[in-house]
Amino acid sequence: MTFILPFFMFGCGKTTDNEINFSSSSETTEQFSEKTNASGNETVSSETTIESESKTDNKSKILVAYFSATGTTRPIAEEIANVTGGDLFEIVPVQPYSEEDLDYSNDNCRANQEQNDDTARPEISDTIENIDEYDVVFIGHPIWWGIEPRIIDTFLESYDFSGKTMVDFCTSGGSGISESESNLKEICPDSVWLEGKRFLESSSHDDIADWVDNMNF
Repeated sequence: MTFILPFFMFGCGKTTDNEINFSSSSETTEQFSEKTNASGNETVSSETTIESESKTDNKSKILVAYFSATGTTRPIAEEIANVTGGDLFEIVPVQPYSEEDLDYSNDNCRANQEQNDDTARPEISDTIENIDEYDVVFIGHPIWWGIEPRIIDTFLESYDFSGKTMVDFCTSGGSGISESESNLKEICPDSVWLEGKRFLESSSHDDIADWVDNMNF
């Protein structure tokens, strides 16, 4: 089987203290370093306090959940949380992705196997206990083989997002977001989906702020 390797990066007011309550399946989680061709360990605590500078004044409680295998999606997600005043939650896999797992030249690498299996659902290390409190949920991820990584499907299937306003965003140097958006809408058909956006690694604060400012939530 021949694959076309996509180019992607592995990857509103006053200051507020935003806290996400979530439980961890283990005391510490080892995570693949979010830098290309590097590895390391990261500890995820069972409760995190997030500080962000809100740039828009709104009454909706916002969550920015993201998966960033090599670090490119993370700063975009952080800036969205900063602009919206939303809480930030990193989707961390129980089994970290190693360099070998992300070796797309190898048809049998973990990432390729998962993307070729519609039923693959990588396990997530943490859960959000107060998901019902959020009105708006941003979902961020890189594009793998033209679609969202399967761990995003795991996340969406883990909670009831019915009635919530949802927004998909991705990082990619070439592949679009349309197929990812379609897949996510199928998983959460009872949510209200706003138009998503693909960001480049070089996307600026203004790029993100302009996008958010044009949303109606």
